Amino acid sequence: MNIYRSLEEFRTLDKPVVTLGTFDGVHFGHRKIIQRLLEVAHTIEGETVVLTFFPHPRMILHPEADQPKMINTLDEKMDLLKKAGVQHLIVIPFTRDFSNLTSSEFIEDILVKKIGTKKLVIGYDHRFGKDREGSFEHLKMYGPQYGFDVEEIPEQDVNDVAVSSTKIREALIKGDIATANKFLGYNFCLSGKVVKGDQIGRTIGFPTANLYVEEGYKLVPADGIYAVKVHIEDDIFGGMLYIGHRPTINGMTHNIEVNIFDFDTDIYGEVISLEFLEYLRDDEKFNGLDALTTQLKLDEINARKILQQI
Repeated sequence: MNIYRSLEEFRTLDKPVVTLGTFDGVHFGHRKIIQRLLEVAHTIEGETVVLTFFPHPRMILHPEADQPKMINTLDEKMDLLKKAGVQHLIVIPFTRDFSNLTSSEFIEDILVKKIGTKKLVIGYDHRFGKDREGSFEHLKMYGPQYGFDVEEIPEQDVNDVAVSSTKIREALIKGDIATANKFLGYNFCLSGKVVKGDQIGRTIGFPTANLYVEEGYKLVPADGIYAVKVHIEDDIFGGMLYIGHRPTINGMTHNIEVNIFDFDTDIYGEVISLEFLEYLRDDEKFNGLDALTTQLKLDEINARKILQQI
């Protein structure tokens, strides 16, 4: 997949088949759009182009508001789009100036002049341009004038519940990993650099790798214990993940730490990725480290059972 960090880097193709959006999560519904994009491109012997934005528009337009965390980092989104078969990805730096483009200017200056769009495939009820004034009807009106066709994908449902990035975020915030993974169509992942902790886990037989997530906009799921797969370079290990403030020792910081099963290698400074499989239990305060250790032994048994079933 070719990646362009600005419109200026992109060179017009012969038959670009284009879709656009933030694509946070690259979830089940997004991949329906991409699949149709691939089908159309194959039919007209064109090339697929995804147009996305970074940072998320809400971060720029409403910085004072509580911002929703993102399901994917930019790198994760790029990797997922590549795996989905996209040939060209344009990442437009989203700024206030860019947000002031009217829908007509967006169509003429970007979709037509910059990209040379021949076919546009968009999701259900997609909006674009200043104040989100642009719509499917707007695109259909301008299409004949500028020589492109537009197709809207119907709203996609899973068990009669609309798939959306918002619903996936809500599920993750509640620790509902099963629903989030179902809507995503893959297991939610969280990556970070392994940093030194206070090594209390090592003293009770459960050494952990403490993660620092550099991207502050990345969503971290609800506090609690999770069964996870741990990706370290090309290797995969089982593990159980803790997210929380460690109330048993009156912890003051919010920690993300994973006990990696059958693993004892020094990985300080390395970036590892956690693949969430199942939520095991809530975070809770125990009456001392002995009680905590007893519970962790049960957690490990449960996590290993889940891993064996996969």
